[in-house]
Amino acid sequence: MECRTLIVIAASAGGLEALEALVGGLPRGLPAAVCVVLHIGSRRSEAPRILTKAGALTATHPADGEAIRCGHIYVAPPDHHLLVEPGRLHLTRGPRENGTRPAADPLFRSAADAYGRQVIGVVLSGTLSDGTAGCSAIKRRGGTTVVQDPAEARFPGMPRSALRSVAIDHRARAAEMGPLLARLVQAPNPTLSPVPRRAGRPHAVKEDTNMEGEYDLNVPVSLTCPDCGGAMREATMDSLPYFTCHIGHRYGADSMDEAQFQMMEQAFEAAVRALNERAALCQRLAEGARSKGLALSAKRWEEAGREARERAQVLVRFLAQDWIRPLPNAEDEKETDEA
Repeated sequence: MECRTLIVIAASAGGLEALEALVGGLPRGLPAAVCVVLHIGSRRSEAPRILTKAGALTATHPADGEAIRCGHIYVAPPDHHLLVEPGRLHLTRGPRENGTRPAADPLFRSAADAYGRQVIGVVLSGTLSDGTAGCSAIKRRGGTTVVQDPAEARFPGMPRSALRSVAIDHRARAAEMGPLLARLVQAPNPTLSPVPRRAGRPHAVKEDTNMEGEYDLNVPVSLTCPDCGGAMREATMDSLPYFTCHIGHRYGADSMDEAQFQMMEQAFEAAVRALNERAALCQRLAEGARSKGLALSAKRWEEAGREARERAQVLVRFLAQDWIRPLPNAEDEKETDEA
């Protein structure tokens, strides 16, 4: 019998424990299939074994093209996005989204496209914002959304992001989710009107008034992809901005901030390494010049080496200092938790 209802679940840091609690509350013979994305990257995963042991349903890594069966849990395999087609599952090593593969947003978007209002999206413990844009896609197609209560989640970033940006239907503790999902699968879901897509706002470019040939920090025409270095375009889904490069790497706002910070820190570290190596090279060349009796050349190489060390030390001070790392809408998050 064809499975017509799909539960899609996103989990990251701290999410496996929440998944075990959720799965433990799902009944045998559930008239829906369950698709799960855990942020495991390319590491070997024991999640299917753990989830099978946790409840009444069997969990496996699906094969590409596998038919969707009710009462079964499908866990995205390492280093593969899990996508949904009508009646079937598809595996792909497509571009990372929010810095990870597998990622939740591709699963949620494809499920919404294939099953519309018969999709229930669930976001569990994790950092940053994977799953938020996916929840928005599910809501736009008339589906239902559920998030783990951020006050319970070990890492509340993903649930908070979804609550902040999408009109989430249910917020619950992990242990309450199994019975809740079983009820939602049985309940009729009225068709909702689609929400019109809102275009991203273009950046304004300031007038170029700097002196020719000087460095100037103008507004970039586009941001650079942390994965491949390609130009990125910005769009907005509901209230959530997200960024996509021209070959498909996609980042939500929180994930983009984290990836950009890491890219910036790596650039500083590369500069420190290059300056330190230059200082060592200059010292060797100074010693070589001195051994040949070239005092003026030796002095110049020593000055160049000293300059490289001084500039490296300046960058080391930057790296050693704390950076301002704001939480998006931190005060609003606190109000959401207390609501």
